Amino acid sequence: MSSSALPVPSAPHPLARYGWDTHWEAAFAPHAGTGLVPGRVVRVDRGRIDAVVPAEDGVETVLADTALVATGDPMRVPCTGDWAVLDRANGPAGLVHSLLPRRTALVRSASSKRSEGQVLAANVDHAVVAVSLAVETDLGRVERFVALAWESGARPVVVLTKSDLVADAALDHLLDDVRGVTPGVQVLPVSARTGAGLDVLAALLAEGTGVLLGQSGAGKSTLANALLGRDVQEVRAARDSDGKGRHTTTTRDLLLLPAGGTLIDTPGLRGVGMWDAEEGLARTFADVAELAADCRFHDCSHQAEPGCAVLTAVAEGALPDRRLESYRKLVRENRWINAKTDVRQRAEIRREWKQKQAAGRAAADRKRGSRGRY
Repeated sequence: MSSSALPVPSAPHPLARYGWDTHWEAAFAPHAGTGLVPGRVVRVDRGRIDAVVPAEDGVETVLADTALVATGDPMRVPCTGDWAVLDRANGPAGLVHSLLPRRTALVRSASSKRSEGQVLAANVDHAVVAVSLAVETDLGRVERFVALAWESGARPVVVLTKSDLVADAALDHLLDDVRGVTPGVQVLPVSARTGAGLDVLAALLAEGTGVLLGQSGAGKSTLANALLGRDVQEVRAARDSDGKGRHTTTTRDLLLLPAGGTLIDTPGLRGVGMWDAEEGLARTFADVAELAADCRFHDCSHQAEPGCAVLTAVAEGALPDRRLESYRKLVRENRWINAKTDVRQRAEIRREWKQKQAAGRAAADRKRGSRGRY
């Protein structure tokens, strides 16, 4: 076991293969001896969950109702990967009594007019961002996924799928492009058809829980089947016109990997909105942050300020203009969604906007005044 591996209890636990360790043992301790049992959520569907729980001959999967924890807060509803405290006193099924505090949570802005977050997966150690090489690489989308992955507390890894479709020389260029926008992140080309790179990815996921993220057509389900060594997830071909796939995965399923560890496969994500991802953005754009440390003003917005080291780097070609624009866009989006839920930040944005309006009016007045003198 590597030094980074999570410690497991000295006595083997039936749920050890699903990630049970001394951390969860301690978290569950207040419920021990009460008749309640721990279980890991492997699927959520319409107010009920499937969870694996200890059994006489190892583990079993039970259906449990979530009515007791249905608070109305989407951030607190059970999610695949959660560890639940189950009451099974009234039959073979169960009732979710509570959830153990999450160690990590992958959250995006929900697709609604309300300001809500949606938890995509819980208690994840590795966030695997799948990017198809069958279509043109969208670096901005890669940055978006990686920022959410960093913010979750998991460690991101970018997997370039369908690498067998790309010539070696082109693959080297694509690797350089993706590595250039993902500082500190491992980028791994893989092919489910040829098996290239799968051993490296399987070894990476052998300890802890991984989650597969990406658009429809990125090859997530094909990759999951290849890692599992059998066809568990349905796979359908991507459209030839744009390389986009259909939502063959409709639920988030937690699966046991034969080499060790667990994997959560997720449906394709069309929209991946920022949600309180300030730290994730800082890590994703570490190169911009490093340059910003040399700006003349500590609150430099990298727009037109004198002495801006970021703008200088763009002018000199050291930082791509696309990279800075992507940074600005994601920071703006993250700040906006935060302002919808944070009164103080909303007030700060209003204050800054009023200052800009006042500055604009003053500039216009000066311009009119200068015209009047001639």
